[in-house]
Amino acid sequence: MGGPEVVLETGRLVLRPWRVEEAVVQRQLWLERDPRVPPHRRVDAAGRPTVADLEEWIRTHPPGSTGLLALERKADGEVVGYCGLVEGTCEGEPELAYELLRRFWGRGYATEAAEAVLEWARSSGYRRVWATVREWNTASRRVLAKLGFVETDRVQPDPLHGDTLVTTRTL
Repeated sequence: MGGPEVVLETGRLVLRPWRVEEAVVQRQLWLERDPRVPPHRRVDAAGRPTVADLEEWIRTHPPGSTGLLALERKADGEVVGYCGLVEGTCEGEPELAYELLRRFWGRGYATEAAEAVLEWARSSGYRRVWATVREWNTASRRVLAKLGFVETDRVQPDPLHGDTLVTTRTL
């Protein structure tokens, strides 16, 4: 990934690289994940990832032109989640990803942040962006619909954790 560091702004948010001291926010996101999320994306029985694990990840993964940016509220500097682009399943076309701490759900932050990321992606020359979402995640499905993503006929079946729907949006 690599490239220049990305910082984006919206009316209420600054999207920027994570700081080591914010690993505690990342850990909270891991702890709050729905139990239907696959185990490798939740804190395990041994308590991993720990805050120290996440601090080390932030230290060893320098920001680049794509990646998950911390969402900082301009009003108070609080980090409420992340949004950004990750390498997707289609080579050369990124995937949009976002997640917010539960206490900030329903305030429009995910949509606002994703709009900024999509505009950045368009201005950077990307022509299409993908997003995957669990079938049961109605809130994220609504955000993606608001952003203009359409569900494709591609579904990644998972009887244990819920099917993953593949969506796309032309920029």
